[in-house]
This record gives sequence, C-alpha cells and structure tokens, in this order.
Amino acid sequence: MNAVVAHEFKEKARDYLAARGTRVAAEAVRERVAAAFTALDDVLAGVPAAQAARRTIPGEWTIQEIVDHLVETYRPGVDELRCLLAGERPPGEAVPASLQSKAPHLRPWPWLLGELHRLNADILGLLDAVPPHFETTARAPLVMVVNVPRPGGGFEPLHWVEEFDWKAYVIASWRLHPIDHLNQTKKVLEGKARV
Repeated sequence: MNAVVAHEFKEKARDYLAARGTRVAAEAVRERVAAAFTALDDVLAGVPAAQAARRTIPGEWTIQEIVDHLVETYRPGVDELRCLLAGERPPGEAVPASLQSKAPHLRPWPWLLGELHRLNADILGLLDAVPPHFETTARAPLVMVVNVPRPGGGFEPLHWVEEFDWKAYVIASWRLHPIDHLNQTKKVLEGKARV
C-alpha cells in the first residue's frame, strides 16, 4: 500500500475517533455504544445454532466465529477500560485484531450469546458509572484496522497500533467494532462475500 494513502486513511480514522469519541460527552459515548450493541443483538437473536455454525462464504468467518471473536476481544477490553477509568494505561500490548478462542465451534451457541450479553452489560455498567466530566491523560493501545479501497476494486486492510484516550477507545472498540461485525454477520446470513 502506498505510504501516502496509508497516512491519509490513518488521519481520517484519528479525526473520526476524535470527533465521535474524544470530543463528545461521556453520555453520548455510552448511547452510541448501547445502540451498536442493540443493533447486533437484534440480528443475532434470530440466528439458530445450526445457522450460526454454517459456513456460507468460503474463507469468511461463520456467525459463531464472529461472536466468539467479539467475546474474546471484549473480555480483555473490559479490563483495559477499567484501567483507563482508573487513570492508568493498561499493561501489555494491544488486543490482537483477529483474536478467537481455540475452539469457537465447540462453544455452545446459547452460551456464546449469553456471554456476549454479559460483557455488553459489563461495558455499559462501566460507562454508566463514569462521571459526566471525567478526564484522564491515560491512553490505551488499540489495533486499528481500516479497509482501504484498492485501485482495481476491492479493499486492502490497513493495520496499525494507535494509543487512544478512553472515549475514542470505547467508540472504536464497542461502537465501530460491533457495527463492522454486524455488517459481516448480515453478509454471512445473505451468503454474500465481502469485496
């Protein structure tokens, strides 16, 4: 990927997260996260276990693998959010972008959905407890993934690690991330490959 194009897309992502996260009220951040959780929950509620496990698109995750991924990334994310809200940088490296459990298809579908709901509730509970004018200089590392259009069509993922304030971190982790996987889930349900 061209370095100038990569820089341009990184800047767009930073600007977006500053405008939609850093510079908005804590209550608005919480509302946006809750809306993303609800949208994904609404789609997942209608997916039976057999359909969740079915691979409809070669090379694409199943819905069960998508939910497994969300559970596995949300767990350390909750700990990282606790650190940020305590005014501390989370220890260690950023959570890997494609994290999954060792056996996503061996986890019962109802358990996965229940675990996702529990994690969503933990996240919203933490956000509910944030005072309206809370500020901290603490930052957390986050693996950013942005799909950059290819000149001939399709997309190429651009990955990098960025340090974010707590509100930008929350918007990236629990607004954009579930929306991206909501869209992926819809495409898997339709049996259409992402371009």
